[in-house]
Amino acid sequence: MKGIIFDLDGVIVSTDQYHFQAWKQMADNMGIYFDEEINHRLRGVSRMESLDIILERYQGTALSESEKEQRAAEKNQTYKELLGNMTPDDVTAEVRETLQELRNRGYRLAIGSSSKNAKFILARIGLTDAFDAISDGENISNSKPDPEVFVKAAEYLQLPAEECAVVEDAEAGIQAAFRGGMKAIAIGSIREAKLTELELVTFSDLLRIFP
Repeated sequence: MKGIIFDLDGVIVSTDQYHFQAWKQMADNMGIYFDEEINHRLRGVSRMESLDIILERYQGTALSESEKEQRAAEKNQTYKELLGNMTPDDVTAEVRETLQELRNRGYRLAIGSSSKNAKFILARIGLTDAFDAISDGENISNSKPDPEVFVKAAEYLQLPAEECAVVEDAEAGIQAAFRGGMKAIAIGSIREAKLTELELVTFSDLLRIFP
C-alpha cells in the first residue's frame, strides 16, 4: 500500500449533527417525519439520493426535479451555515497526529468524499494541507457505492487502485472501495460489515497497519 484514501465525515471529523439539523429543518418545513434512524440511512449517500429517502414519507403532491433541486439547495444552505461553526478544535489530536505520521512514513493521503462541501469543511478545520489530493462531490457523477470518488482519488494520487486503501465508516463506502479494487478498512459501527478487510478500533490503529 502506498496511498490511503479517507472518507471525510465520520472518519476525519464528524458533521453528522449538522446534516441531521439541516435535513430535519427541511423535512419539518414540508411536514415530513424525520429522525436519527432515517438520518443514519443517509450516510455516504449523495444529496439528491438522501432527499429521495426522506421523500419516501412525503404525502403531498409529487415534486418536480426543479422543486427537488430547490429543496436540496435549501438543506445545503442551512448545512453550510451550521458548518460555519466548525473550527480546528473539531479535529482530535489523535487524527491530526496520525495523519502527520502517515505522511512522515511516506504514504500519500487523499480525501474521497461524496460531499460537495468537503473543501469548505477541510478549510474550516485547518486540514486542507494534510492531504495530497481531494476527490469529492464536485468531480464525480456517481455517489457511493459506485467507486468513482475513490477511483479518481487514486488517479489524483497517481497510484493504481491495488496500491490504495480506503478508510470508511459507511457500508456504501466499503462497497465502493471493494468495487474499486482497493483495500477496505472500516471504522466505527460498520467494522463488521461485509467486504471489510481490516478494522480500526481507533484512528491511530492505522499506524499499526501502515508501518
